Amino acid sequence: MLTSEEIDFLEKNGYLNLGPLLTPEEVIAVNNRITELLTDEGENAGSELADSKYIRHPKEEGADRLADLVNKGEVFDVFYTHPKVLAAMEAVLGHKYKLSSLNYRAAKPGKGLQKLHVDFKNAVADGGYKVCNSIWLLDDFTNFNGATRIVPGTHKHSQLPDEVMENPFDTHPEELIINAPAGSVVIFNSHVWHGGTTNTTDKDRRSIHSYFCASDQPQQVDQSRYLTQETKTRITKRALEILNV
Repeated sequence: MLTSEEIDFLEKNGYLNLGPLLTPEEVIAVNNRITELLTDEGENAGSELADSKYIRHPKEEGADRLADLVNKGEVFDVFYTHPKVLAAMEAVLGHKYKLSSLNYRAAKPGKGLQKLHVDFKNAVADGGYKVCNSIWLLDDFTNFNGATRIVPGTHKHSQLPDEVMENPFDTHPEELIINAPAGSVVIFNSHVWHGGTTNTTDKDRRSIHSYFCASDQPQQVDQSRYLTQETKTRITKRALEILNV
């Protein structure tokens, strides 16, 4: 599913733009379902995140959140089963991996800035990677609407941003901001330094994060706990394996 050049780029830089994996019609369908869920769940939107001891910041000021999308519509199945995404996960994590969480995040106007961070308790555990993320763009990502920033190559560092930078909220001289159209998917090794930027537009910047971990790591959202019978009946055997249920 990935070329040798793509795998080499991902290994060297810690990220890879897979290009558009969703059609414009699919993006519209996903955004429509997201709107329904935000309305239906109201103040409880993203509550599954707060119920997990493995998510450090379940609530984020200035961002809409939804969680457990695995069980909230067939439209979300592709986000953790797409062959190219799974090939990228295997390139980073090896053959033994599982879905950790499938969440929605939207940076609100004037908000969205995160400090540079990694999604693990330390830089690289025993020289092996433990976590890897895919960002599914539901809007165009630009320099102005809160797109994710990444510092290429930092997944190989032995130190964390907090240990190196005076202020991890500052712009890093080597950072790049993801610029890509809606429907695109960007993979990033979650040990790479990354964070959201400020959305300076008057519209939400929407995305879904399909986050994976090595098999020996706990899932952010315990998929077996939340799996519904409807989902279990609908999805494939391979999807069940990815969910580790």
